[in-house]
Amino acid sequence: MPAALVQMLNVLALYAISSLLIVAFSMQLALNELPCPLCMMQRALFCAMGAGFILNLVHGTRASHYALSILAALLGTLIADRHILLHILPGDPGYGTAVAGMHYYTWAAVVYLFAIFVLTLLLIFDRNFGSRPAKLGLMASTAIWLAVLLTALNVLSTVLMCGFGACPDDPTRYLLIDKLLKLRP
Repeated sequence: MPAALVQMLNVLALYAISSLLIVAFSMQLALNELPCPLCMMQRALFCAMGAGFILNLVHGTRASHYALSILAALLGTLIADRHILLHILPGDPGYGTAVAGMHYYTWAAVVYLFAIFVLTLLLIFDRNFGSRPAKLGLMASTAIWLAVLLTALNVLSTVLMCGFGACPDDPTRYLLIDKLLKLRP
């Protein structure tokens, strides 16, 4: 597979992950639907999956970078499946608003499985392992910085929701903000 195509696939994968995180944040902020601990873990694993693509763009294509993304996707699939099983009984409304008929965790499971398939194909058909990193263009640099920004926002959001303790099972407010507001005179 040509190196330029491999680079473009890594960039597109980063934009896809960023899009998923933007949708999750939009639902969180616009609908005031705070993510549960399983949702936060799924978001973190999307960020970890993106780290493999960032490593490919910055340091060159390596099987180990794809392996990192596959490992994150496998763990994400397990967590998303656990989440699905919590809400599988008939009559259970699920957690959060459904998007196009499926909840975020169901979409996450589908995306993780698709990512594993695509990453495996890249491992099979890519002969560019060990190649030098290509010069990053504006599109690639923007994809990297967007993914880094969304990762940082996820960390900040989690700290605001949970404070520095255990996260509530069914979060309804930002605990750290509440604590800080109570400290004000």
